Amino acid sequence: MAEKKKSAYAEAGVDIDAMMGSLQNIKADVKSTNTEGVVSEIGSFGGLFKSPGADNLLVSSVDGVGTKLKVANMANVHHTVGQDLVNHCVNDILVQGARPLFFLDYLGTAALSPKVFEDVISGFCKACRENGAALLGGETAEMPGLYPNGEYDLVGTIVGTVESDKVITGEDVEVGDVLIGLPSTGLQTNGYSLARKVIFETAGKKLSDLVPGTETTFQDALLAIHSSFLHPVMAVLEKVKIHGMAHITGGGLYDNVPRVLPKHVDAQFDRSTWETPPIFQFIEKEGSVDHEEMYRVFNMGIGYVLMVAAEDAEQTLSILKEKNQKALVIGKVIEGSGKSVLIN
Repeated sequence: MAEKKKSAYAEAGVDIDAMMGSLQNIKADVKSTNTEGVVSEIGSFGGLFKSPGADNLLVSSVDGVGTKLKVANMANVHHTVGQDLVNHCVNDILVQGARPLFFLDYLGTAALSPKVFEDVISGFCKACRENGAALLGGETAEMPGLYPNGEYDLVGTIVGTVESDKVITGEDVEVGDVLIGLPSTGLQTNGYSLARKVIFETAGKKLSDLVPGTETTFQDALLAIHSSFLHPVMAVLEKVKIHGMAHITGGGLYDNVPRVLPKHVDAQFDRSTWETPPIFQFIEKEGSVDHEEMYRVFNMGIGYVLMVAAEDAEQTLSILKEKNQKALVIGKVIEGSGKSVLIN
């Protein structure tokens, strides 16, 4: 039997048949993320979702996972970065007290690899199910010549909702509040350009090498899934008034916490209250990176920060423990000018 002739478009690098076949393969997985608000099927020009109601606000955010994708390509592991992106976006709107409604993705590549595409989407679907968000739609773009061969880029958009009188803005943060840190799983989705340079170029390490002082490979440490803090934080919100929250992404504690601080207070973090994970210690030492710069580039072990009244701190920690979420007091709010202060 004669082999099917490739179309001119496929010869130019864009295989429509491969893309349509992959879309068919993921339909059931995507449908498994449907929530009661979904009123359309995948494949429509636009996704349809029921409005949350007049007393609710929509909260949205868009982000990517940066050059963590380079590590995924090096390891040929593609089912985790989709989870990273969904969880990152969920945490971003959680800061304002919002629950996710739906997620939209963009995947751009030089030429679609059906297996890679389906692995990435499976990660999206897994995280969407875990966070109660529908994967409402997305865009897959093949653009030979724009992206390097064999690589791809990811962007995600999340839309959530919060009751208008329950939006958390940080305006309630006051002197005496306690800072509670939720540990990160590692780099989360930030600082990978510096991490890759130090680990693979300066130190000459391989993905299979162990991070010194641990039984964890660099591959596992670098591809550790960015945690979603949705469920434990929502459990706290049901019983405690949270004054402010911050997702610790690029910029670290120095740049992210001030985004929610009133201008008359500072967030004072005591670095001696938590142990810096070994991966960060390795990067700092091997890359001769300035200690303070480390806290601006990386999360340094703290993935999310809650700000609550001192009298609510014990109850907050108890609720988080019940939800199997590690947490610890890492500082306090003092008089200041709206910045983060790191001591010890």
